[in-house]
Amino acid sequence: MITKAKICGLSEPRTLDAAVEYGAFHVGFVHFPKSPRHVSAEQAAMLSARVPDHVGRVGVFVDPEDGLLERFVPAARLSAIQLHGDETPERVVTISAHFGLPVWKAIPVRTRADLESSRAYRGSAAMLLFDAKPPKGADLPGGMGLRFDWRLLSGFDPGMPWGLSGGLDAANVGEAIAITGAPLVDVSSGVEEAPGVKSAAKIQAFMKAVEAA
Repeated sequence: MITKAKICGLSEPRTLDAAVEYGAFHVGFVHFPKSPRHVSAEQAAMLSARVPDHVGRVGVFVDPEDGLLERFVPAARLSAIQLHGDETPERVVTISAHFGLPVWKAIPVRTRADLESSRAYRGSAAMLLFDAKPPKGADLPGGMGLRFDWRLLSGFDPGMPWGLSGGLDAANVGEAIAITGAPLVDVSSGVEEAPGVKSAAKIQAFMKAVEAA
């Protein structure tokens, strides 16, 4: 099995181009004003125009209203919608049907019970993304460089496509893949020089580590 990689939270042409050049299977655009990686629909449209058709364009949202999605999805020519809030399975189905796109649902994980709760999204989400559960009161639902105990995923079968997120970087992604068997890894802060500022060199190193794994 070849593990695929998504580089998320891209906001500049230079590092977007690096993600594509070094073999990212998906690129992600975050629309969440509290995030240092936030981009507007206009910025996402400009970035998306640089992405070749063989690379997926994923928009990342937190409890988005329909009006926001109706502006952002066509502007950025999204191929998938990723949800990081408290969206229910029913809301996931509604969004997917309305836009005719696969919906990825982030699942915050601290315990095995958190993994088990993800089964509620079978039949509604196209992909689950297991991410570290943020501390109580945190402003961001992800992108903070936190990781959970990857051994929780050892032998766990969600019964649907899934990926691993949270605290990944070039130094640990090989270990993460070895422990979990993740078919997809999703990185954001782990390839940054500063919050929201991606590094082309770190993107290259991460992609090399994924390939080596």
